[in-house]
Amino acid sequence: MNIALGTIPFGTTVSEKDTFAILDRFVEAGGRMIDTADNYPFWVPGRTGDESELAIGSWLAARGNRDQVFLSTKVGARPTVPGDTTLDSAEGLSAAAIRTAVEGSLRRLGTDRVDLYWAHIEDRSVPLEETLGAFDELVRAGRTAAIGASNLPSWRLERARNVSAAHGWTPYTHLQLRHTYLRPRPHTELAEAGHTLTTDEHLAYLKDTGMTLWAYNTLMFGAYTREDRPIQDIYHHSGTTHRLQVLHETARELGATPNQVVLAWLLADGHVPIVGVSSLDQLEEAIGATELKLDDELKSRLDAAG
Repeated sequence: MNIALGTIPFGTTVSEKDTFAILDRFVEAGGRMIDTADNYPFWVPGRTGDESELAIGSWLAARGNRDQVFLSTKVGARPTVPGDTTLDSAEGLSAAAIRTAVEGSLRRLGTDRVDLYWAHIEDRSVPLEETLGAFDELVRAGRTAAIGASNLPSWRLERARNVSAAHGWTPYTHLQLRHTYLRPRPHTELAEAGHTLTTDEHLAYLKDTGMTLWAYNTLMFGAYTREDRPIQDIYHHSGTTHRLQVLHETARELGATPNQVVLAWLLADGHVPIVGVSSLDQLEEAIGATELKLDDELKSRLDAAG
């Protein structure tokens, strides 16, 4: 099952009991990829950012199944000032910050290594050589098997990969960005700091390099199916109306939900959708999407809409 389980609310709004139930069902259904970070959910007052990793670590310890999952976590955006709910005091991507952060993540997760370690943010205050050199040290030490970049523009990604190539270091092989079926207005930016939308340039770069996109916010906080979750302003343009029409028509033809069609569309392009769930019902919907097959005609119709 080529989806990653998003875990932001685990250990907080999702109780330990429900967290365990969701993780158990995910693995039972064939899921392996679990995505977390060293700061989830620090922006909620009273939270430290430890909670998601600690909840996953408790589950791994209880189940004894570390080798059955693909564990992904991130460094860079954890606040260094207690109570800070912004990115103003983020730990950043210095070598010292990375070395310290990985040990904290491994301790909370109760493991000696992760499978994929991400630069969570872009940190232009630190030379790429310092950041990438520190990541390469972690790979060589067995602390992680691969590294990825989150929320980078494509030109910075290319520069980073060139730096790694020049030094014989492990390159970024994964990219994490916001990506969904609807297309934003050109040249628009998200209101939320620290997030980057996937562009056509990103997609072309991924295709050329063979990198893998892990797409987050794929279901837009439930906006495809819930009237109480409005579509963000950046998607308000004439093309969205037709694109939504085709999406809902396709869902009806397949006997699926719009959410499932969005996930199936992303999977058909070879991307890994990160699906954040807070209930077993939401997880079952996502699992159903992995069983949905879009034939060439349906895929082409979805691509061409809007």
